[in-house]
Amino acid sequence: MGGSEQNMGQSDQRKVRFPSRVGIWTTTLDLVDPGEAREIATEIDELGYGSIFFGEAYGREAFTTASLLLDATENLVVATAIANIYARDAMAANAASRTLDAAFPNRFIMGLGVSHMPLVERFRGHRYESPVATMSDYLEKVDSATFLASGLKTRPKRVIAALGPKMLDLARSQADGSHPYLVTPEHTEMARSTLGPDHMLLVEQAVALTDDEDDFLARAHAHLEFYTGLPNYRNNWTRLGFEESDYVRGGSRRLKDALVVRGGVDAAVRRIREHLDAGADHVCVQFIGRDGQRPPVEDWRAVAPELIGL
Repeated sequence: MGGSEQNMGQSDQRKVRFPSRVGIWTTTLDLVDPGEAREIATEIDELGYGSIFFGEAYGREAFTTASLLLDATENLVVATAIANIYARDAMAANAASRTLDAAFPNRFIMGLGVSHMPLVERFRGHRYESPVATMSDYLEKVDSATFLASGLKTRPKRVIAALGPKMLDLARSQADGSHPYLVTPEHTEMARSTLGPDHMLLVEQAVALTDDEDDFLARAHAHLEFYTGLPNYRNNWTRLGFEESDYVRGGSRRLKDALVVRGGVDAAVRRIREHLDAGADHVCVQFIGRDGQRPPVEDWRAVAPELIGL
């Protein structure tokens, strides 16, 4: 079965229906054993959240993890956010996404990204190439990949990590939408304008549930410390009006306030609504807990009643 035949019947409907407009973004499930991760995913589903989004860097392999979480849940959507395109070739990504989509219909989104030069070259041993051209070529190869197993005829839903205008254009032309990370509602408005109304815009938002000033600053610093050293994010923040002085390790106070919500559930709700009003279809919330080595289950439980109905 060739690529052109595989894509026959591809629906013009590019959006996935989430059980709720608010989901969970987390890497912390990598920090517990797979059995406990499955149990926690089951609870996230039972709490009513619409999704689990998770990254891929130094931990578990993305598509294997998606299989574990999908099998442990019944309703929510699971998304790789983001699977590194340098971690597997396009044929493997196509096969993995089609396998999951056939096993768990309408509950899996393949999120793909070009990652960052240090992660690609230093840790994976690949050469980091032009992001837009590399992603475009990869998506073309996914579409043309041979897949002979039984499964659905339509291409599984996919989004890409798109921040700048050129990558957002690619998300519109070669994907079903974008998953922006570390962005503001102003970026969400711009991304929606670029994508148009028919593509998915699935936004990550960090939240620190604390009113204590020192506690907030410590959590936000720990969260942003790694990202402030990555050019892809810095370039996007510059487009949003931030300056070099904001990119000190862990971020300036202005950057912290812009990217990490401080306060109680009311503050989280306000920021989520700003993203939704700006055009986001779905907001996946990353709770930054006091203990970064454990899933923030108590936070997820505490705020679920206020977030699920947004």
